[in-house]
Amino acid sequence: MVSISGLGAQRPVARTPQQAVAAPREPSAGPADDSLALWNGVPPYVLLIEDDEGDAVLVEELVEDSGIEVRLGRARSLADALDLLKAEAPECVLLDLHLPDAQGLDGLKTVLDVSGESAVVVLTGLSEERSGLTAVAAGAQDYLVKGRLEADVFMRAIRYAIQRKRTELAAVALQAGKLRAEENARLERGLLPTPLLLDDAPDRVSVCARYHPGRAQTLLGGDFYDVVQTPDGATHAVVGDVSGHGPSEAALGVCLRVAWRSFVMAGARGAELLGLLEQILLAERSGPEIFATLVFLTRPAGSDAVSVQRAGHPGFLVRSAAGVELRTVPGGPALGIVPGWGPGWPVTEVPLEPGGALMLFTDGLIEGRIGPGSDRLDEAGLLEIARRHADLPAEPFVDTLIQAAQGLAADWGGLADDVAVLHLEWNSPT
Repeated sequence: MVSISGLGAQRPVARTPQQAVAAPREPSAGPADDSLALWNGVPPYVLLIEDDEGDAVLVEELVEDSGIEVRLGRARSLADALDLLKAEAPECVLLDLHLPDAQGLDGLKTVLDVSGESAVVVLTGLSEERSGLTAVAAGAQDYLVKGRLEADVFMRAIRYAIQRKRTELAAVALQAGKLRAEENARLERGLLPTPLLLDDAPDRVSVCARYHPGRAQTLLGGDFYDVVQTPDGATHAVVGDVSGHGPSEAALGVCLRVAWRSFVMAGARGAELLGLLEQILLAERSGPEIFATLVFLTRPAGSDAVSVQRAGHPGFLVRSAAGVELRTVPGGPALGIVPGWGPGWPVTEVPLEPGGALMLFTDGLIEGRIGPGSDRLDEAGLLEIARRHADLPAEPFVDTLIQAAQGLAADWGGLADDVAVLHLEWNSPT
């Protein structure tokens, strides 16, 4: 007879080969659709929650007569079953609807709440078939009527219940993936906007923007960028990075990016603008540990320089006929680190040659590991790569730098953080 693990066991005990009702089978020995075939080399675990000893013996004999190997656990009450469910989630739960501590659908609801990945088959009496139908409507995969069971029908019901549950879980996961993809697309549209440029601006600006998610990212981070030309012909650009990853951080990045565009269009500049952005961050962030870095520049129409503000952000690359250089202008702390930062964020004028270009980037581009320990690419490594490819046009220049950084980090786990890059070039072919 099949051995059923008792209430005192910490977890269900698999039957030994001597106790098994059939010789162990290789996974490929059973039918292709046999949901009770060995799972990772272990027979599936079925938990019986039944207080009646006679009914428990009946189930035990049905399993034995079926010739299919399972690990059969036993609990005599719902309270005892909860301990077993928490120790190991079974593939299937056989649930009596009349237990000492749970009657009707109360026990079913509790089992579904505790072990949502398990198929549930309820056991009813001869006069309670309506209760079985109600249980299926409430989330059970099937019901069986005691006294009308044969071994093959019994095990087929368990097999089909497990398969239906797996199909249901796969469908739920697929739907969740679709929803995540749709949410990512909405967030991406907010983080990575279309530049707002004037058709008749005296200074034509070419924008090359790139965004690459970090390794194994299923959600966007908080990296963002934007470019706006105001009616006076000035070009304004920002690249920023909200700490952390996930929907809250991405949503905060969208909020800051939209706020930046709105404030710029409304005429806010300099320390006033960054102070307003910090107020937005403090009001919208999910916790006091969240902060944001950014670099913000303005180039007035016809000017040979750009004014730059930096809040805890890396430097940027300046391209000219002489080559590429890295500029790290004086700045202040990241937004949210020191709320109400008294000194403000200084504005620095950076010369820009006619036909010159700037490349702003987030720290994900330079913080990838390229060797053992804490060996990182850093700004110096990025500058070295940029100088080797200084003669490339904007798009291949940006793509080459990103690909080189990814290649150097490939053997050390890849670029872990998101990468946002913004390349700006004035009075050049679009």
